[in-house]
Amino acid sequence: MKKITMVQYGCGKMSKYTMRYALDKGVKLVGAFDIDEKKIGQDAGLLHGEKKYNVKVQNAKDFETFLQSHEVDVAIVTTTSLVGELEDVLTICARNGVNAITTCEEAFYPQNSNPKIFNKIDKLALENGATICGSGYQDVFWGNLISVLAGATHKITKIIGKSSYNVEDYGIALAKVHGAGLTKKKFQEEIASLDNITETERKKLIAKGEFAPSYMWNVNGWLASKLGLHVTKQVQECVPQIAKQDLNSETLGMVIPKGRCTGMSAIVTTETKEGITIQSECIGKVYDKDEFDCNDWKIVGEPNTEVIINRPSTVELTCASVINRIPEVLCAPAGFFTTDMMPENYYKAFNLDKYVEEVPCDCGCGHDGCEHDHCHGKC
Repeated sequence: MKKITMVQYGCGKMSKYTMRYALDKGVKLVGAFDIDEKKIGQDAGLLHGEKKYNVKVQNAKDFETFLQSHEVDVAIVTTTSLVGELEDVLTICARNGVNAITTCEEAFYPQNSNPKIFNKIDKLALENGATICGSGYQDVFWGNLISVLAGATHKITKIIGKSSYNVEDYGIALAKVHGAGLTKKKFQEEIASLDNITETERKKLIAKGEFAPSYMWNVNGWLASKLGLHVTKQVQECVPQIAKQDLNSETLGMVIPKGRCTGMSAIVTTETKEGITIQSECIGKVYDKDEFDCNDWKIVGEPNTEVIINRPSTVELTCASVINRIPEVLCAPAGFFTTDMMPENYYKAFNLDKYVEEVPCDCGCGHDGCEHDHCHGKC
């Protein structure tokens, strides 16, 4: 099979790893794009201290024109955390029949937070034979890890999760959405107050595409779907994390004074028709010198199971998860196809093109111009 061709959209901190990991697995990097004028024109590899990739970073404004004139199998999008902020770029990919994987946390399961944009992109992707999905750290450590452990459990009454990460590792957009650097008053006004609403009000915001989900909002939806559960109620609460001393933030370009917010904890509680409660918490903040990433989950039932992972390399794990997803995305049905409907993410020992297979349709068409619905436009 020919080499898989890829473009990188967003050349910030995450792209250092997504590009190198893809190249290491035999993927051909054919383009890189960013909005930052300081990066435009630079070699995509040298930009991050890697070897020369012979691919210059281009202006994001030229992204669609590039896709229309080049053969691209997949776009890796590593920019922001909300699908509303990615609507344009994911629409471009879907409209031009280009598969896309994004680290956008909401894109992990956007149908429970922004069905308006989800349905729009899903329709476009179906019409043009593209697959769009979100992946990353949550795909394995908040998703498949838990569903696999659930497979070894006789009876579950509750799933409890807690994960923390340093917002310094992910760039300024993520740090700001977590309220890093805000005063307590500003945090209450700009972030916490958004959740002081009734369930009816929240449903209206979701329907209009105006709801701001925390990361675990979409994770809980993904887990419920993966485990075959039916959600009856879901709420979230955002709690500020406060600096105990002055903290320097390179990402924000400021010293966060003692008493200001370093980030936030978001707690999402989901109730299901089956009587299983999912309660998950993610803590994103600027770390003090003694703090580190952790990922702790507990399945309560028969038997109880607890997994504790200290100091995971969250950035690298995020990027490796995305790159390892490329074959599944290339083989998946067209549409906004979330990873709860894909096989568990697994290690790819060889070049990624080795894992991409042309599977003939059941109708015997051999993928030659078939128009059957089950081919999802990918023939």
